[in-house]
Amino acid sequence: MVETHNVMANINNQPLGMMDSDPPFHETYKTLYAEEELSKIETSPNNLDRHTAVEERELPLIDLSQLGLEDEVEKESCKEEIARAANEWGFFQVINHGISRDILDKMREEQVKVFKQPFYNKCREDKFMNFSAGSYRWGTPTATSLRQLSWSEAFHIPMTDISSFGALNTTFSSSVELFATKVASLAQKLAQILAEKSGHNSTFFHENSLLSTCYLRLNRYPPCPVQLFGLMPHTDSDFLTVLHQDQIGGLQLMKDGKWIAVKPNPEALFINIGDLFQAWSNDRYKSVQHCVVTNPTKERFSAAYFLCPSCETVIESCSKPSVYRRFSFKEYREQVREDVQNYGHKVGLPRFLV
Repeated sequence: MVETHNVMANINNQPLGMMDSDPPFHETYKTLYAEEELSKIETSPNNLDRHTAVEERELPLIDLSQLGLEDEVEKESCKEEIARAANEWGFFQVINHGISRDILDKMREEQVKVFKQPFYNKCREDKFMNFSAGSYRWGTPTATSLRQLSWSEAFHIPMTDISSFGALNTTFSSSVELFATKVASLAQKLAQILAEKSGHNSTFFHENSLLSTCYLRLNRYPPCPVQLFGLMPHTDSDFLTVLHQDQIGGLQLMKDGKWIAVKPNPEALFINIGDLFQAWSNDRYKSVQHCVVTNPTKERFSAAYFLCPSCETVIESCSKPSVYRRFSFKEYREQVREDVQNYGHKVGLPRFLV
């Protein structure tokens, strides 16, 4: 969950084509282009030097159908796989997750339609698209160089908005609501398993991560003529994330000090641990850096569900001695925003070490 902002204030004077769907990246960030020679753009997530080819790897693959078996040994084996992947990778993929191909395909079809709306409409999402004002975001308003620019656009949709979509009775509203409900249930199931395998059969996540505190982010990464970040390297500021992505590729994550490219899997959903779960588990589960790199000719779509608590929720390590001090989610988010404002990037959990 990378920190972005609504940038309407920055583009009011930009010459926009009323029917153009793409954000005006080139026009808005032309100063950054002028300041850096394209041949010397430093965009590698590895060392912020020219991006080099990284190895493509498959993430740990976990078949969730084993959780429905009568054999308790098989169930426990599946739970152990989930916990091990969360510990060793911080990322894993799940199949037979209970969300049908039809639901996923309908969701993607409607997502594409929404992003094809004119940019003018997307920027006025509350008037034209029944979204809350400020839910549409693109680029990186705080970027001072192309290295800090995220070449993407997104809708951040609170689950409270989605729960009211039903009254709209549109194909988009019904598709998004069905998808979001399913992934929300999956996220809670996985959080409970991870809590259990850490030795704490806790109701913490059910009590503190309500639909009213979680959200869905619909992403689009337009083609980019030079290789930039679609989403800058970051960790997610939540408990865990459920990601549905297309087959274009571009997702990369840090493993053993090296960046690896995640091989797409049309049958799988991708799960990653967030900062709050790492803190709650006392570093048992890992929130790892990840990013998206752009494609020169193809657009990429993804949808991510973020399991978040209320701002007042206090995060405290479930075992002692604690690696991190107690903090509220509100305090964490404020610290992230402050660091992004001051340094151009998130610092995250190191700010909260004991």
